[in-house]
Amino acid sequence: MVTVEVVGEDTREIALADLDAAEPTYADLLAVVGYSPHEVSVLVDGTPVPEDRPVDADRVRVLRLVRGG
Repeated sequence: MVTVEVVGEDTREIALADLDAAEPTYADLLAVVGYSPHEVSVLVDGTPVPEDRPVDADRVRVLRLVRGG
């Protein structure tokens, strides 16, 4: 399980086994919470990680960079 916190919005628990990928990436997690890698940054322990990197953390923060208005 990975805890995905979208800063200022909500937090979800996502089971990596439920994702349709042999080696799930941070982009796969973003797809589940409904964001594109172009509109957010993924942070692990406060450090940005590339969206194509395999998930190797138990807790992820998603920081929205783009908001509609």
